Amino acid sequence: MSDDHGISGARDDSIGFGGACVACRVDLPQRTEGFCLRCGLIVGVSSDPTTLCLDCRVAPPPWEGVFFYGPYDGRLKALVLRFKFQAQLGLGEVLHGLLRRSLEFRAAPAHDLIVPVPLHPRRLRGRGFNQSLELARGLVGRQYGRLEPHALVRVRDTPPQHTLPRSGRMRNLSGAFLAAPDRVQGRSVLLVDDILTTGATVRAAAKELKRCGATCVNLLVLARA
Repeated sequence: MSDDHGISGARDDSIGFGGACVACRVDLPQRTEGFCLRCGLIVGVSSDPTTLCLDCRVAPPPWEGVFFYGPYDGRLKALVLRFKFQAQLGLGEVLHGLLRRSLEFRAAPAHDLIVPVPLHPRRLRGRGFNQSLELARGLVGRQYGRLEPHALVRVRDTPPQHTLPRSGRMRNLSGAFLAAPDRVQGRSVLLVDDILTTGATVRAAAKELKRCGATCVNLLVLARA
């Protein structure tokens, strides 16, 4: 990939990479085994079977399953960082392809709604875009559901999660989200974000969606840290 949005060389969109060059596809291996189906925790090696980790067996998170492309490292990490913090939105074509592959290889069910994790208005003004919404746009017009960016709003401007210790991340998100019952009640939701790390952000978002009547919440992210 070149630095001017990372698109160069021969392309093969038929396999869902959305414009990634041949060389870069080699650096973007998809994780198809060796992780927890509920939280995405990467366990063992890539040839190990998918399973449920001990934490998800004992205290499952407030979502039913997770779809992600690969570990948060290497080429995938670099793409996410350039997209999110350098506003290289031209990478969206490639990243949308990775998200679709994440859903397709496990035959993800259709959802009523596709809901991006929202930013607080102050954070949105500073960044200029919501990376989760821009990722979710790549699913529009397909079988994954209807994009509903107003089903969930962020009502507290909390410190960035990566600036906090692990123990403080869940407290940081307490009361941060508010869902619209008239939009989510009785509907299944595909919740979209860029990275899954401790899960504090999506845990708070999913709990609020469930509180307001969502029947099912699944997660879709590009990378699992």
